[in-house]
Amino acid sequence: MNAKRILDQLMKQAGSSGSGSGGTDLKGMVDSLSSQLGGGSGQKGGLDPKQLLGGGALGMLVGSKRGRKMGGKALKYGAIAGVGMLAWKAWQNSRGNTGSSVEGEETREGRPMDHLEGNQQEQRSLELLQAMIMAARADGHIDERERALLAEQIDEMGADDELHDWVERQLKAPLDALALARQADSPQAAREMYLVSVAVIDDDNPMERAWLDQLASALGLDDSLKRELEQQAVSS
Repeated sequence: MNAKRILDQLMKQAGSSGSGSGGTDLKGMVDSLSSQLGGGSGQKGGLDPKQLLGGGALGMLVGSKRGRKMGGKALKYGAIAGVGMLAWKAWQNSRGNTGSSVEGEETREGRPMDHLEGNQQEQRSLELLQAMIMAARADGHIDERERALLAEQIDEMGADDELHDWVERQLKAPLDALALARQADSPQAAREMYLVSVAVIDDDNPMERAWLDQLASALGLDDSLKRELEQQAVSS
């Protein structure tokens, strides 16, 4: 599979959108997609879903159809773009120690996404993509048509056949926080999975908040670390 390629594009798009300058007009892309999904035949200026590459896929994951604010806490793009080091920083803050180096703790805690290579990098990418998809589905808003559009957009980003089939399975699999948590191969992986989930959910949606609480419990995150990860998502 080529999960790292897809995640890189999502992270790049997230970084561009979160910076406030440059990059694709994600708000316009998502608004256009939302209009198309609404089925209005007389609408003008809409984009072809096939053209909504990274921005479209990310926009679908954050769910503009649910009336989310386009900015601020609702779309925590920076948490996706810098997931590895932000998750590491949250862990340091939670234990009151901001001085230890990543290198000195990696054996016990696991390496941040940014430091992985090869098969380990590909596996972590799959874990993070799976976490994002599960979080996006937490309120049950993705219907069959939206699933098809999201899969199509990920294909346009360069997904191979194996990854396409994997995405299709994730879009239809039962939501199971324990099963998702078992994919984490280290404490750092668990922190990153939670952080990207926080980035995708709507803070004001009770169903999505409940999913985050279930996931935190399944991942074994204590309250202090959970708060720090959520703070990193908001402030990134």
